Amino acid sequence: MRTTKLGQLTVSAQGLGCMGMSEWYGATDWDSSIETINRALDLGMTFIDTADIYGAGHNEVLVGRAIAQRRDDVQLATKFGIDRSAATRTALSAARPPT
Repeated sequence: MRTTKLGQLTVSAQGLGCMGMSEWYGATDWDSSIETINRALDLGMTFIDTADIYGAGHNEVLVGRAIAQRRDDVQLATKFGIDRSAATRTALSAARPPT
């Protein structure tokens, strides 16, 4: 697997985004999601992306359990402070610079 630098970190050039394992794309399957994460790690992928908002916290628990025995093999990206309320979406849309 090809790698790249993110600041001081060396990560796999391809990462695994885990949002769909907890919401948006249909039913979730805990076991197959953990298998997918472990297979990605087996193939040399080291960059895993999650967020506390994905599945109302489900995704960070899922990813945490999947990588628990392999934590030293993973660079974990996460986001926080995402607010999906209608008022926030409107405020954020209004705050964008014109294109």
